[in-house]
Amino acid sequence: MSASLLDKQLQLTRLKGVGPKLAQQFSEWGISNLIDLLFHLPFRYEDRTRINPIGSLRPNQPAVVQGFVKGSSILFGKRRSLLVKIQDGTGTLSLRFYHFSAAQKKQFDQASDSNLMMRCYGEPRRGASGLEIYHPEYQLVNEDEELEAALTPVYPATEGISQARIRTMLDQTIELLDNNELPMQDLLPQQWLQQWQLPALQPALRYLHHPPQEADLELMASGQHPCQRRLTLEELLAHQLSMHRLRQKIQTENAPAIRFMGPSQQAILDALPFKPTDAQTRVVQEIQADLMQSYPMLRLVQGDVGSGKTLVAAMAAAPVADEGYQVAIMAPTEILAEQHYLNFSQWFEPLFGPQGLSISWLSGKVKGKARQQALNDIADGTARIIVGTHALFQDEVEFNNLGLAIIDEQHRFGVHQRLALRAKGKHAAPHQLIMTATPIPRTLAMSAYADLDVSIIDELPPGRQPINTAVISDQRRAEVVQRINNACQQGTQAYWVCTLIEESESLQCQAAEKTAEELTAALPDLRVGLIHGRMKAQEKAAIMHSFKQHELDLLVATTVIEVGVDVPNANLIVIENPERLGLAQLHQLRGRVGRGDQQSHCVLLYHPPLGDISKERLSVMRESNDGFYIAEQDLKIRGPGELLGTRQTGLQQMGVADLERDGHLLPQVRAMAEQLISDHPQQVEAIIRRWLGNAEQFAQA
Repeated sequence: MSASLLDKQLQLTRLKGVGPKLAQQFSEWGISNLIDLLFHLPFRYEDRTRINPIGSLRPNQPAVVQGFVKGSSILFGKRRSLLVKIQDGTGTLSLRFYHFSAAQKKQFDQASDSNLMMRCYGEPRRGASGLEIYHPEYQLVNEDEELEAALTPVYPATEGISQARIRTMLDQTIELLDNNELPMQDLLPQQWLQQWQLPALQPALRYLHHPPQEADLELMASGQHPCQRRLTLEELLAHQLSMHRLRQKIQTENAPAIRFMGPSQQAILDALPFKPTDAQTRVVQEIQADLMQSYPMLRLVQGDVGSGKTLVAAMAAAPVADEGYQVAIMAPTEILAEQHYLNFSQWFEPLFGPQGLSISWLSGKVKGKARQQALNDIADGTARIIVGTHALFQDEVEFNNLGLAIIDEQHRFGVHQRLALRAKGKHAAPHQLIMTATPIPRTLAMSAYADLDVSIIDELPPGRQPINTAVISDQRRAEVVQRINNACQQGTQAYWVCTLIEESESLQCQAAEKTAEELTAALPDLRVGLIHGRMKAQEKAAIMHSFKQHELDLLVATTVIEVGVDVPNANLIVIENPERLGLAQLHQLRGRVGRGDQQSHCVLLYHPPLGDISKERLSVMRESNDGFYIAEQDLKIRGPGELLGTRQTGLQQMGVADLERDGHLLPQVRAMAEQLISDHPQQVEAIIRRWLGNAEQFAQA
């Protein structure tokens, strides 16, 4: 069949009642053809297969009822409404419409005069006239008119597209499928279906769009029905195959092979006032083995807050710089990038000596002559190590000889930005080292980072103690302020972190300024500093330097201090309104203390009353210091999309699979992917295309 004929067969406009305008609306919503439509599955079902006597209705339990129309009236209260009464032999029910037309009122009056019946579906609630259904779905019917034969699907929908419209379109599409008028191929090998007792594709889709009356709704709500599992496995398989193919493609590219570890690495080790942990040493060895290959390293280093990822990054950078290649270190925020710049300058500038090489700094805030100088140094190779924010992605940044890209807090950027760095290597693709202090649950790492090797720094430096966390109402604010006073009078330091619901950075900064003023007044014997995102880089660096040098006792800050700041003498942090933050961010903020060998404390100062999710989050923080446990709980509470960031490839497009629910299937899916590539390579492209469509294309750039 020709491609043009196939495209015509799959067009949404093939369906009755679907013109170009509606097809375009669906396309903008991500449904471009009839196959996409078939894979747009219901998220719940309604039982409209039986009529319930009005007398048996219970509040908040949706039901189908049928009765004679006994009158309608327009009521004028706080809001104008139309009230319709229907009656069967067991009782009377009120139907209330806040949005109605004169034609509807007339229709109900005629039905009442003619003794017609109304069948409606909705959720009864207690109202002014007993049980009422607000805006029910309804139709005027004959007494013996047939009911629905199957459960009624409820689909994810967007504004302007009704459930009735989606159901009508899917009914037509399934009819085309039943008549073999749609090219729908079963892409999983037959022996797999038999081995795992899975249905074929067409019966599975038919069942999920039109489940029979006796279907197990509880099983389907859990996503564990065999028909759902059939599609879940195929969708997870598509993502796995896509990542595998991306990895293979990258491994065909050339990268500089770093054969010798060089003098700089040893010089950095000799200058350290401590010995690296065994975990740091092990991860550095894993990185070195990758760097010796002639294809690009793609390694993710996970480590909890305070585990020493920055030193690992420096040990990876040293031999690459020694061999004459450039190293780029990229962080998501100015303050973290600045921290890296300070650390790398301290380690590397003494090693470059009189060679004329330098460490360059580039962010969006570097302007004018300073920016041009940095760009020139990067382009001619004078800058051997380049530290910056996402500004390093920009087209005007031309590297002379990029050998290694180190990306911190990868989940803030997204895969497509990580891949964009490949183009920055002029003669060969750079090695890539991705670091995160946000531990990623194993199930997510297996799916989102299937194209990466993973190293874990699972050991904290010796002497570190778990941070004691207290959850306290802001009604006890005065006690907390006194506690800070006592702690700082004894020679330690503290943070006070302000958070705000508003996204506006200026409002956050105003809140921090006000808090700093209040705390300065309440604590006249303490030296109080303030840091927020609207300050210039030099100002922030100066304040952090003062805090590190113990020229300040208390630092009031917005969440700009989330990552990268290391002050061992600070052992108390107060986080205001922690209920407004996610678990990962709370864990990062708490990690600003506990960097020394003293017992540290974190006070979560919440504003009551707390919702259920907030209670759950704060309880997790109180009971655990383990970043991986916290990440697992965060996944359960927030789901994978929010945890990894909306730009993470694929995860936001999952239609059937749910990584938290279906994570246990991933080992099976990996084995399936390997077997399919080996035994059925012709199916790989078709499965990826079916589930990812064009979403994969950016990754092939």
